[in-house]
Amino acid sequence: MSDGQTTSDQDPRGLGANAERFSGFADLYDAVRPDPPDELAQMLADYAGGSIDRPIGTVVDLGSGTGLSSRWAEGWAPEVIGVEPNADMRRVATGRAGPGARFVEGWAHRSGLPPGCADVVLAVQAMHWMEPVSTLAEVARLLRPGGVFAAIDCDWPPSVGDARAERAWSDCRTVIRVHERRRAAGLAGSQLAAPVTADEVAAATATGGDPHRHAGQDQPWGVRSWPKDGHLARLRASGHFAWCTEVALGRLDEAGVDRFVDLLRSQGDYQTLRQLGLGDDQLGVTAFAAECARAFGGRPRRWVFSYRARIGVTAPA
Repeated sequence: MSDGQTTSDQDPRGLGANAERFSGFADLYDAVRPDPPDELAQMLADYAGGSIDRPIGTVVDLGSGTGLSSRWAEGWAPEVIGVEPNADMRRVATGRAGPGARFVEGWAHRSGLPPGCADVVLAVQAMHWMEPVSTLAEVARLLRPGGVFAAIDCDWPPSVGDARAERAWSDCRTVIRVHERRRAAGLAGSQLAAPVTADEVAAATATGGDPHRHAGQDQPWGVRSWPKDGHLARLRASGHFAWCTEVALGRLDEAGVDRFVDLLRSQGDYQTLRQLGLGDDQLGVTAFAAECARAFGGRPRRWVFSYRARIGVTAPA
């Protein structure tokens, strides 16, 4: 299998396009994406019954990508197993793994790991790309009694304390969404690359923190996704968990304009359109970067990443 590609035998649920979407920019992704808050790590350990007498044992990280979330989990668990179908992402993850982490090829709905092997299962910035019914069944199979599952997401963009920069992000994301809608409609070449019209901007729906809210509409390249704001309801409806809840936390950071712009460039839809030959001028990124440069004024800014964790706890033995 070549980097980032899947076969139908390995991908019986037809999610190969989701995995391939993240090929070719793993190093950028790993450099700019954030880690979840440390306070959330302690909360998950508490839900799993961790203590000095009974430390957390194994964390399984589904859709582990470049290993960012796995390295985060290494800080509070002695063993972390990342499960990732994309070879390009696994390459980076394996090269940067600590001694307590290993990475295997697999899918969230078919990890290949033994039953009852995990104290905690994570899906960080990943659950919206996973078919929920089969994934939650696999999560329940992997967890020991009283184990914990957490679907963890952060909102885009991070809050940087400047309305111009955040609005520029939203405007650029709308332009990218218009081009995705065109591609889903079968347009290519000059029709795909043509300047975006006001009517197209008005019709675009993928603004705000959860573009997957409209996941059933205009999905190009065979990509499938599920709304993030439905994770908790799906956990509850699955019947696999004795208790489900949602928590919201913030992570403080400080960085300059380059990282803010590169965060947008680390999105899979932008990268896919670039691979089709569209440039930053056409995708609105040149204008976005210029407006952000004016907003940041050559100085780093304090950021807040807003995280939401949808948590399910299995019944104790």
